Amino acid sequence: MLVSASSAASAESRSQRGAIVFNESGCRHCHTIRNVGGKKGPDLSSAGRILTKDRMRQQIIQGGAQMPAFGDALDEQELANLLAYLHSCRDKKKKGN
Repeated sequence: MLVSASSAASAESRSQRGAIVFNESGCRHCHTIRNVGGKKGPDLSSAGRILTKDRMRQQIIQGGAQMPAFGDALDEQELANLLAYLHSCRDKKKKGN
């Protein structure tokens, strides 16, 4: 499947806007991505390799474990951008971790 340049740029800009949502919504206070952020929640550097967008969406909206629900805090566009960003986090786990 070929991806047009505008589609690729659009996906990249969604991911960039999602990084802003991640920072401004306080996600980084609990979650680390690429060694930046808090340690209370799981490291999300590999979230895009491990979790589906549907699973990420459910966790963000409903919360669970120690994570609060953000369903009322984010509008649909913010949520879509955040999911694009988290999906782009595809670092490989280092051996021994």
